[in-house]
Amino acid sequence: MALHTQQSLSGFIASEPQQSVTENGDTRFYVRVGQPHFRREDDGSFSELAPTFHDLVAYRATADRALTRFAKGDSFIAEGYVRTFQVERDGAIIEREEFVAKKIGHDLARTNYDVERNRRSGGGIEQDAPGPRQVVAPAQVRDDSTVLGI
Repeated sequence: MALHTQQSLSGFIASEPQQSVTENGDTRFYVRVGQPHFRREDDGSFSELAPTFHDLVAYRATADRALTRFAKGDSFIAEGYVRTFQVERDGAIIEREEFVAKKIGHDLARTNYDVERNRRSGGGIEQDAPGPRQVVAPAQVRDDSTVLGI
């Protein structure tokens, strides 16, 4: 079976999350995200460059969950795709792009938190498989390892 891959995006939440509703009545999650950039120097060290900022959206159940779990400053990893579209500004048509996150979670390399797993009863092979995972403090997980909203 072929390995399924999609585009990914990692960075930090740069704005307060915003909730809206689409014309179809679906929940929409919107944030500005930042991506840090670095330059490798001749001596092997790295210099931090200015971050770039982009739009990220999610819809339906992913949006509902993201709205309860993400706050400004959180580090994330998302899977999805880039959507380009045109908007009119001051009489001119401009190209815009946004990352549509189909899946999104906190970046484990930059975020500390605890995971609570549900125990399954009964026997069989499925008992050995990990159950559904839920972050203990779904309201906000911060990069400084402080869990808020418990």
